[in-house]
Amino acid sequence: MSTPPHAPRRPASAPNLSTPEIISQRIDEELRKEAALLKERKRKEVKVLLLGQAESGKSTLQKHFQLLYAQGTLDSERPSWRPAVYFNIIKAVRMILAELDFEFASRTPGNEFTTDDIVQDLSNVRTALLPLVAMEDALASEINGGVSIPGGRSGAYVRSGWQTMLDQKASLKLPETATVAAQTLSRVANEIKLLWKHPTVQHYIEERKIRVEESAEFFLDQIHRITQPDYMPTTDDILRVRLRTLGVIEHNFSVLMGGTSYNWRLFDVGGARGQRQAWVPYFDDAISIIFLAPISAFDQYLEEDTKINRIDDSLQLFTAICSNKIFEKVHLVLMLNKTDLLRQKLAADVKIKRYITSYGNRPNTYEAAASYFRQHFTHAHKKNTTESSRHLYLHFTSMLDTQTIQRIISDVGEGILQKHVSQVGLI
Repeated sequence: MSTPPHAPRRPASAPNLSTPEIISQRIDEELRKEAALLKERKRKEVKVLLLGQAESGKSTLQKHFQLLYAQGTLDSERPSWRPAVYFNIIKAVRMILAELDFEFASRTPGNEFTTDDIVQDLSNVRTALLPLVAMEDALASEINGGVSIPGGRSGAYVRSGWQTMLDQKASLKLPETATVAAQTLSRVANEIKLLWKHPTVQHYIEERKIRVEESAEFFLDQIHRITQPDYMPTTDDILRVRLRTLGVIEHNFSVLMGGTSYNWRLFDVGGARGQRQAWVPYFDDAISIIFLAPISAFDQYLEEDTKINRIDDSLQLFTAICSNKIFEKVHLVLMLNKTDLLRQKLAADVKIKRYITSYGNRPNTYEAAASYFRQHFTHAHKKNTTESSRHLYLHFTSMLDTQTIQRIISDVGEGILQKHVSQVGLI
């Protein structure tokens, strides 16, 4: 009769790997390894916030970062910018026609820019362009991905991954509404050119009675190029497109410095007043803040509150950031932005003191204005900074000067990295 085999005995000298003590040691070792990997990952992760009010230039700055450090991703996204370019043109046409309607309704006899013949000619142009203007909301909704905006506000708002929502990364085919918009734009390109170049329209733009977005002139001047069947947005087109950011959009770039690859996490945060509460969760662990203040906006007011001057709002927002204890040790970069538009307004003799009384009798020149705005922002920083090691790195910028802004980005990036390296203890 056979006996069942016995399990081999463990030699007396062999360790017992199943004891609670051994298991606990193995868990602790795995945790230590995981913590070390996390620490190493953190050492190479640079978190940067782009802050500022709406339309301050944050998204354009992000595009410059992308152009400098990840141009391949920008190239792959080019098709998805076509609907955005079309939307910018349609919006500009609608704004011009709306102001013309107002001016014609209140015209006075003897005005050489609103004669009966001119009104009739532009009315004919308006009729031809109405089908195009009627597409604005549908195109915005397609760009938005069908997401409705709180408060019922219209317009094109984009959130993280909006290019993917348009499903164009792998295809040159336009979405349905954008396809119709492209066809319609092609049919009425001559009428758009006629409207834009008409002496009456140009007169009201010079008189600042017609106000269009900053990119409108560029796109309307390029209407025949943009309406070609094989049109693909150029880098200049992408830099000039205006779309509002909804929520927070994160961009990741691999930046090689000093032989080490760092993962830059750049957060482009919506700047409208109603979105600023969304900033708070992103403050933690931020190594740097790049704050953009559009100093050309001295004659503009907030869309959310038309009594508040945009310069005042920008200064108040910057002051709040400087006084927040969370940012005592943050690397703070201030970009006094849109200097090109400031120069244009001053050249057109738009008086700063008419909108900012404290400007007083200072010369209405770029040099005097730049010095005035610089003084106010640096004073806000100095007054609200208790940490002696927190310096303010200030730059005057124009996001359309690609060569200069990329040199500034390179300098800013080096300073941010030095701050990061010293803070995590690599030097």
